[in-house]
Amino acid sequence: MESGDLRIFRAVAEEGSITRAAQRLQYVPSNVTGRIRQLEDRLQTALFIRSNRGMELTPAGERLLGYSRQILNLLDEAEKSVQAEDTPRGPLRIGAIESTAAAYLPGRLADYYARHPEVSLSLTTGNSSVLMQQVLDRELDGAFVYGPLTHPLLKQIPSYNEELVLVSEAGAASQQEQLQKPMLILSTGCTHRSRVERLLAEAGVQHPRIIEFGSLEAVLGGVASGLGVALLPRSNAVSLSNEKNIAAMTLPESYREVVVYFIYHRDVPLSSALRAFLEPENQK
Repeated sequence: MESGDLRIFRAVAEEGSITRAAQRLQYVPSNVTGRIRQLEDRLQTALFIRSNRGMELTPAGERLLGYSRQILNLLDEAEKSVQAEDTPRGPLRIGAIESTAAAYLPGRLADYYARHPEVSLSLTTGNSSVLMQQVLDRELDGAFVYGPLTHPLLKQIPSYNEELVLVSEAGAASQQEQLQKPMLILSTGCTHRSRVERLLAEAGVQHPRIIEFGSLEAVLGGVASGLGVALLPRSNAVSLSNEKNIAAMTLPESYREVVVYFIYHRDVPLSSALRAFLEPENQK
């Protein structure tokens, strides 16, 4: 098996669709279909079940996916190792919680790319636990998450100090009254959920109503419309307060402080691209 075949197979398995895999790889769909069929013929086994729901892995496909990820990660690590002392180049896969991606990373990534145009940047958003697992699985070179963490395989660098605030509709009533409204959180995983529940319990809210949304923008839209309130970093609230009908209320001190850390795998050699990203001038 060639590494190219494994990359195509992994993309189809992860996307569950020939079309989406082709878009991700920038191939034509017929090429992807042909390569999957050739791989199945070579292995003399079916790797996918084709259905109206898309491409689903067979048991043999599930086993091959695990090996494919290990092999491709090792190949990527080998490439990074020999490039370690070169001019920064190649892929740099960064993950971030959505609030940090919105508030801090656009400018930082733009400055980085201006210094290192040979690096191919990509940014993935998600919740802290998912991003941590993607770093451990070597699907990401590093990620910005809430911390600190205690995992022995991760290195972490404190990057941003944040203040959580209660975001509410502008001109709204007191904080106590606002906490009676539904609490809006991200459905992709709310890192602050335990903090939310403690805050509501302390405020005497006996039957809290929690509504999940798919994006930070949707949460802020719900707040602006008066649907409910949300616990978010002040940087997000301030950056959008002029555009939306929202205001930020200061929380009790024990609920305010959170720290965003940049994490990366302790056992993976630093690529030239990641090494440059960690340099002080690229952390501004």
